[in-house]
Amino acid sequence: MTALEDAVTPVGEVDRRDPRVARSDLAGGGRRRRRRQEWIGYAYVLPPLAIYVLVILVPVLYGAWISFFDWDGVSAGKWVGLHNYAQAFQDPAVRQALIHSIVLVFFYSLVPVGMGLVLTGIIARHPLRAVGVWRAILFLPQVLSVVVVGVTWRWILKQDGPFNELLRAIGLGRWTKVWLGDFTWALPTEGAIGTWMLSGLCMVLFLAGAQSIDTELYDAANVDGAGVIREFFTVTVPGLRNVIVVALTLTFAVSLNNFSLIWVTTQGGPGTETQVASTLIYSRAFIVNAVGDASALAILLGILMMGVAYGFTRLSERA
Repeated sequence: MTALEDAVTPVGEVDRRDPRVARSDLAGGGRRRRRRQEWIGYAYVLPPLAIYVLVILVPVLYGAWISFFDWDGVSAGKWVGLHNYAQAFQDPAVRQALIHSIVLVFFYSLVPVGMGLVLTGIIARHPLRAVGVWRAILFLPQVLSVVVVGVTWRWILKQDGPFNELLRAIGLGRWTKVWLGDFTWALPTEGAIGTWMLSGLCMVLFLAGAQSIDTELYDAANVDGAGVIREFFTVTVPGLRNVIVVALTLTFAVSLNNFSLIWVTTQGGPGTETQVASTLIYSRAFIVNAVGDASALAILLGILMMGVAYGFTRLSERA
């Protein structure tokens, strides 16, 4: 066969002459296709990854670097090593802020999750009329801006606001007070607002999760003579285990990092009665100008939040 004939020989002829060549070509083409598909995947992932690195990762690393300095944000910083971290564990203001945050965990996380489960148990098994309307009303706080929510509740709870006027109208005038300005009631009032904000979110999450629970489990529970309460704890709650973990993680993070609502309503007052970790970090950084100290507190708060999220995840896997 001449060289010209070799050049124009069909691919099939080459396959018949030397099958190893055909297999090699096919393998090479498969690798090229896989490589091309991988690069296409990287091209899709690269823009959000770049945004994440620039907006999240770089500031976090820079904040961690600043936390090793005594810096006011303007003049040259002084290297102090781990002094800011050691000081954070000894500072009474930090302990007070963490205690307030733990109190808000009850209002922001445990109560909304409990209320969301109860509402889900009622709605999932005993549908109410206009359930979509009720669901929208309960979810409304998640749609509103936190600033709008804070300003509205500050107006509702002031001395001559609608809530106190309602108490006077029903003969409970002796209970009226400036709820967000009272040293005893300011923190529980903030917690009640948080419960109102997050209960709807938990309910919507649980209702979505309840749709994946096999109805045959409820039928089997009814056959065994299970009542409403037993059915709730033996079927609904176990079926929503993973969703409960998600709800606890989200609400716990909000309770630890609740800056906007408290700053709009009380700015940590009266005194420091509603000071939480996030408002303390802001005050240290932009009011006291202790940027290194604030950065150390922010890093510790971030580690705490990641540890809690990891703990919830491990608990879900073991349950």
